[in-house]
Amino acid sequence: MQSEEILRIGEKLVSVDRVKRLLDRILQLRAEGLSQQEVARRLSIDRSFISRLEALGEVRRGKRVAVIGFPIANKDDLEKICRQLGLEFTLLMTNQERWEMVGGKQALDFFNEVLALITLLRDYEVLVMATSEKWYRLAEALLDCQIFHLGLGPTPVQRDCQVDPVRFQSLLEQVVDDVEKKERE
Repeated sequence: MQSEEILRIGEKLVSVDRVKRLLDRILQLRAEGLSQQEVARRLSIDRSFISRLEALGEVRRGKRVAVIGFPIANKDDLEKICRQLGLEFTLLMTNQERWEMVGGKQALDFFNEVLALITLLRDYEVLVMATSEKWYRLAEALLDCQIFHLGLGPTPVQRDCQVDPVRFQSLLEQVVDDVEKKERE
């Protein structure tokens, strides 16, 4: 027989198990499509509590946005922008890093890595690319998502390219804002 977990908080005794059951019930009802107000009324709790609970547990908001770019001279600046915007996946490489990714691998191992990357990118609804035209066209053919492209020139691009951080950030902010606006509608 298992006993209920109880915590003493000051003068109060709090049932941890009861709190967990209530949280599970709130989230289940929300997942079933009930509004925050409907769940609050049904469980006799404050609607703002449900809102705060969801905000605490929120992993991401809206559609998922990924960023890929190579060969990038100022990749550290661009990665910082991506982190500030809370993007989940960023792969930015210098020309040297791009060749190191390929170098020293068996063809099959590299091919498997590329397939894994394509599989991962298929989970994103939006892809922002800073690449040559060739890689943009390939991504369009392989991925079923919305793609925004910052062209680095015709293929092959063999030197690191400077990407304007202001333009890059502006594009990402527009993409993220547009995605969040569509989610609210």
